[in-house]
Amino acid sequence: MQMTDAVGNHSIESDTTRRIAALSRNDKFFHVVLAQQFDRTAIEQLCRLADMIRAIAGSRQGTQFLRTLLSHRRAMLYFIQPSTRTFLSFTAACQVLGMPYNDVRDRSTSSESKGESEDDTIRVLSQYFDLIIMRHPGEGFAEHVANILNDMPRTIPVINGGSGKDQHPTQALLDIYTLMRSFTVSGDAAATSNAHQSREARPLEARYSRNPFVGKTVAFVGDLKRGRTVRSLTYLLCRYPGVRLLFVAPPELRIGEDILGYVRRHDVEFEIGEDLREHLPECDAVYMTRLQDEWDVDGESKKIDYDRFSLSADAAASFKPGLAILHPLPRRNELDQRLDTLPQAKYWDQVRNGMWMRSAMIASIFNVDLAIRDHYHAYYTF
Repeated sequence: MQMTDAVGNHSIESDTTRRIAALSRNDKFFHVVLAQQFDRTAIEQLCRLADMIRAIAGSRQGTQFLRTLLSHRRAMLYFIQPSTRTFLSFTAACQVLGMPYNDVRDRSTSSESKGESEDDTIRVLSQYFDLIIMRHPGEGFAEHVANILNDMPRTIPVINGGSGKDQHPTQALLDIYTLMRSFTVSGDAAATSNAHQSREARPLEARYSRNPFVGKTVAFVGDLKRGRTVRSLTYLLCRYPGVRLLFVAPPELRIGEDILGYVRRHDVEFEIGEDLREHLPECDAVYMTRLQDEWDVDGESKKIDYDRFSLSADAAASFKPGLAILHPLPRRNELDQRLDTLPQAKYWDQVRNGMWMRSAMIASIFNVDLAIRDHYHAYYTF
């Protein structure tokens, strides 16, 4: 049995390695499709770059510099699944870097309404634009698009802004960025609107010189079976030895065995639970999720008592002082609005951090990250 498991694990890892290679150029991500593409070094490089961009953007001079970087490139936001935060976060990221963009948000307004295949729509878009950012209800579709674009005479990158129930890598990156900042700095207080005063260079290297997740317990709560943000963030957290994961969910919505297998292969400690209140005092971060009933087949979500997996202001007495509460939003009743003004509420930071992280990602894809680093060290360090 152990030999079979070993062979099976090797096969899984080999397949993932092959898929990542198809998404890369010169040992660096070109397409952003899978959370597994990002090792610890890549994660921390993007976090540093996001910190630099947010500091530079704090002044008029810095903002003007950033807007020159990609003014010669064009982005297409192909968002045919409903979205507020991800769509606006990417448009804001494009604006930060001076990148013009257009969008398609309804198939009925495209030639798909005339019978054009979705693959051909993508091929057409690739001739007008230099980047496709997409959100799609189909699992694996973003990876399929990346493979299509790899075979085109003019190859352009694709960024997965949410693909079915399986992956949401850019959300995971902004989530881990939020956790890092929560565990190492006091939120946006470390980056004031006055860029001269922010001077984030001094703590920047220290912030990423150690593993901030050692000894930390991160709890995922709610619909873990169908929550693509949970899956993708778990992949990233497994890059950090010493982290402990709690998966708290109704039995019907437990985290998938494929994710647990990944956690085991990376020797990360984890626990399955059904009682959030029991575990809350030990948590350093709580990642809440809503009921993903849009994926229901026969209304099965109506049979689940989801109230037990809600976080109420009444539970605040058991919070650790440094607890970070995250939620990918939108929320329903699982996250009490009375928590919004507490220092532990980091879900608003998540929203803002998404703009900086996605700016860093786009800048890295188009190789203007070095120009950003040079500008930062020239103007924002002692």
